[in-house]
Amino acid sequence: MASTTRRPSSASDRRAVLEQRILSVIDGLLREGMTYTELSVEQIAQAAGISRSTFYLYFRDKVDVLLCLSGALKRDSYAIAAAWRPTGPDGGLDGLARTYERILKHYRKYTTLLSAINEVAAYDPAVREAWDAYQGQFVDNLITIMEEEQKAGRMAADIDPVLAAKIVVRGGGQVIARQVAGSEGTDDADVARELALSYWYGIYRRPAMPRPDGE
Repeated sequence: MASTTRRPSSASDRRAVLEQRILSVIDGLLREGMTYTELSVEQIAQAAGISRSTFYLYFRDKVDVLLCLSGALKRDSYAIAAAWRPTGPDGGLDGLARTYERILKHYRKYTTLLSAINEVAAYDPAVREAWDAYQGQFVDNLITIMEEEQKAGRMAADIDPVLAAKIVVRGGGQVIARQVAGSEGTDDADVARELALSYWYGIYRRPAMPRPDGE
């Protein structure tokens, strides 16, 4: 009888398992009322069932943990947003509302992680810069969309895509963060709809302003 050998897991697989375990541990500790700043490496390692030396084998410090754990959050939320186009298969106002609702649903999987990121970003440059770079992806994507819409004549030519994209991303990001942190999610669909209405009629389909000279 041929023997069956189990292929040993790769280093990346082991790291993924450990990251998920630590994310679960941090979620539990923060839900008990602790802040991320109060957590020690010893507490995280002990709760995860690993030694401090194993922790430092994978992470430089607590900040590095946040940067690593936020990878899936950032990657998947950007993929949701980048899939939407005004005239795409799920485009238009309704599609935009559904997109915001998907982002809210995704963020709710990482409520405590988001809280920790916002907490640490207030005083740690590395986390703040990483989060700014993450938001920059959304800004760049929206700039591209708006420029395409203007070229096609579907969006007012007097709108500044760069400024508008920053307002949409930063303003919408604040609304989403507060919604995830401060509610149970029963009104997520309503919030998503209001965000979509604001940006659809405020930017994407805003009527062009007449020039001062009347031309």
